[in-house]
Amino acid sequence: MSKRKKIVIIGGGITGLTTAYYWQQKVNDEQLPYDIQLIEASDRLGGKIRTYKQDGFTIERGPDSFLARKEPGIRLAKSLGIEHQLVRNQTGQAYILVEDTLHKMPKGSVMGVPTELAPFWDSTLLSTKGKLRVGLDFLLPRSTHVGDQSLGYFLRRRFGDELVENTIEPLLSGIYAGDMDEMSLLATFPDFFEAEQSYKSVIKGLQHTRKKPARQTGKVAGQFYSFKNGLETLVNELKRALTTTDISLNKAVTEVRCNNGVYEVICQDEVIVADSVVVTTPHHVFSQIFPAYDFFQAFSNTPANSVANVALAYDQSAIDKDLDGTGFVISRNSNYRITACTWTHKKWENTTPDGKALLRAYVGKPGDREIVQLSDEEIVDIVLQDIERSMGITANPESTIVTRWEQAMPQYTIGHKARIQHLRRQAEHYLPGVFFAGSSFEGVGIPDCIGQAEELVEASSAYLTQQD
Repeated sequence: MSKRKKIVIIGGGITGLTTAYYWQQKVNDEQLPYDIQLIEASDRLGGKIRTYKQDGFTIERGPDSFLARKEPGIRLAKSLGIEHQLVRNQTGQAYILVEDTLHKMPKGSVMGVPTELAPFWDSTLLSTKGKLRVGLDFLLPRSTHVGDQSLGYFLRRRFGDELVENTIEPLLSGIYAGDMDEMSLLATFPDFFEAEQSYKSVIKGLQHTRKKPARQTGKVAGQFYSFKNGLETLVNELKRALTTTDISLNKAVTEVRCNNGVYEVICQDEVIVADSVVVTTPHHVFSQIFPAYDFFQAFSNTPANSVANVALAYDQSAIDKDLDGTGFVISRNSNYRITACTWTHKKWENTTPDGKALLRAYVGKPGDREIVQLSDEEIVDIVLQDIERSMGITANPESTIVTRWEQAMPQYTIGHKARIQHLRRQAEHYLPGVFFAGSSFEGVGIPDCIGQAEELVEASSAYLTQQD
């Protein structure tokens, strides 16, 4: 019999939970002599995934969905046996608010970049001059920039400021809650760069490479998935499935030390000896729990932005006209403090009782981070003023819920991929058997984190096999 080995997973967000789940599956399927322990510093599992139920409303306090086209999320749902609980979002017109006017998002846009020229030309989002400037993408030479560059710089060069600021930036920054002029092109949207390099035009490249949607006679399917009872269904099912994994809550790791080929995971009340350690915490924790290794410092200094969202529950009668769409994002050139508003009752029908309406507004844009530190009452007042200006809703909501996420949005700034590669090379040399993943690394979306967890299990499994 082989000596039993211990795998410790630090962090109980979606990456850590999924790593524990797939490790447990592997141990059970292959009858491996391994023990798994998951350690979480807070009193709950699931990280930013948090569903709240109130008065018949289903309110997401963190993410509300995941992309249907990204396979890791679907694979996990099927593995857990909950794929029948998946629901797609309702489709509808998306809008961009520019200077107090809601403009329809042109059809055929890929993150704001036009791929169908007729809808774009008919759009009211840009001036004639701005539209002509976008056309230079067909004439400009390929970028000769070596290495990484700013996403904003790249897109401004191709399309000009007007398209970037009115259309692209509100959409892209909504994903990362960051400043696109500081964001890494290669770490966020390398497809744009590859399209330009291959086709000498981003628009032509996207026209050639994006999948054409299949012809449909009925309603177009939504691009996002959630679950009938909210996104936290995924977390709850993972918790139920982890029957042979030792889960420790309210246990903060203060340090990890290497000692004669094994690792000592030091907590306040005990020292856990591990043969392999998987770290899925926010990146700013790395240098704290690995103080003996200075190569973590550069990565730990990567900025992380704070954001907040406000759920607003109304009686349907408070909304004068029926909303034809699922929400809007806001141009940073507009004088608003909210960055976007989702018409949740239109996007997710399962979230809202009949006769009611549910909105969710977001705050915390670049240059206005201090809003997250205001009181709940102050944030709600600011949001209601912007909702009245943009949508004409003057009634008070029946209830509001404010959720803050402090330093929760890691910023993939220029050089991000190089920093990841450096960290992993150094860790492989100085800390063999320690692995890192999560939203700070290769994608902030739920499927991105799940996919990283799948890769972590294979990497840590290969390492432990080599030690036998």
